[in-house]
Formats: sequence, C-alpha cells, structure tokens
Amino acid sequence: MMNGKGSSNWLLGVFILLGLASLGYLLGDAAIRYKEYERTVTVKGLSEKEFPADIVIWPIQFTEASNDLTALYDGLQKTTGKITAYLNTSGIDAGEVTVSTPLITDRSAQSWGDNAGVQFRYVANQTVTVYSKEVAKVQAAMGGLVELGKQGIVLSGDPYQNAVQYLFTRLNEVKPAMIEEATRQAREVAVKFAADSNSKLGKIRQATQGQFTIEPRDTNNPHIKNVRVVSTVEYYLSD
Repeated sequence: MMNGKGSSNWLLGVFILLGLASLGYLLGDAAIRYKEYERTVTVKGLSEKEFPADIVIWPIQFTEASNDLTALYDGLQKTTGKITAYLNTSGIDAGEVTVSTPLITDRSAQSWGDNAGVQFRYVANQTVTVYSKEVAKVQAAMGGLVELGKQGIVLSGDPYQNAVQYLFTRLNEVKPAMIEEATRQAREVAVKFAADSNSKLGKIRQATQGQFTIEPRDTNNPHIKNVRVVSTVEYYLSD
C-alpha cells in the first residue's frame, strides 16, 4: 500500500514540476514578446509649401489740418473722395473700401508741450481701408500712390499699426495633403532607421500632428506665405 501511495505522490510531483516548467516557459516567452513590443522609434516628418496670399488689407491713412473745424471736415471729405476715386479707377470695387471715423486733435486743449507756436489748431487723421481678395490688383494700386501725393494729399500712418496685411485663409484646403506628406516622410525616416538597426518596422504606436504655422516667405515678399507642419510618429520595432 505504501509503495503504491509513494508512486502516486512521485508521479504527482513529476506532473507538478512539468506544469511549472511549462508555465515558466510560457511566461518567459510572453515576457520576451512583450519586451519586443516595447521597442519603438520616434521620428518626425516635415511638410513645407509656399502659397500666395488670398486676402489683402491695405490701410491708407492721411492727415488734414486747419484752424476751423468746418473747413477741416470739408477737407477730410474732399480727400476721402479723391482716394476713393483713385481706388475706383484702379479697379477696386466700392464694396471693398471702408472709411473710418476721423481722429481729431485740438492742440490748444493739450496740457503738455509748447503749443503756442503751432500753425494749425486742429489736426485730423483718417483711414481709408481696402479689404480685397484681388491681391494683385491692390498691389498695382499701391504702386500708384504717388498720384495721390500729386493731388496734395498728405499720406501718413504708423508703419506697424497701419501696415499692409496679407492673409492666407485656405489652410483647410491644403491641410490633408500636407499632413499626408509629413507622415510619409516620417515613415521613410523610420524605415531607414529600422534597416540600419537590423529591425523590422511595425505598426504605428502613436502619432501627433504638429501645429501649422503661416509666415511670410521673407520681409520683401509678405504676400507669399510659407506654410509648415511637422508630424511626430512613433513606430514599433521587431527583429
């Protein structure tokens, strides 16, 4: 009886050992496979293109001065009429032109500075603004501003506050193709890295689309926009 019971215990022990060995092998294999999936490479892909601006905002600021308010307002009205007439002859539609409220300064009411010797009591600044999708047409009109000067119009304005603005509003149209290009470039870099490290490129672990930036190509060509995006992609690697 004891021999039979001992044999049974011995066989049970063997089976337990075999089971533990198998379990250890399976767990070890799973750990190795899991470790393989932890191997990744992170790469970046760039897409950069140039596009022409599709909207231009052109502020035309001028100054009038007088000692009489009525004469000042008459001068503002006449000068505004000359500017709008010039824009009209340049092919700019009246619906693309707006006129701001004049900013009038009474120099005699100012509490700072020496105003005793000023020639004119009232000085007015007014802005005629062109907002147009016809960028080339507006640029041509800018080149003819000398004609306004010949008519006695004093053009003024802060080059920063009243600078010409060029806008690019078709970003949603070009986004898909640029993202595709950036992702393709990232994959090409990842494939090269995998080949150099004797690995195989796996699936994408995660991907991040960078922020699109729109900047002038250079200071002399603000109407040409440089659009740029960088995509970051992380791939799995395997042997």
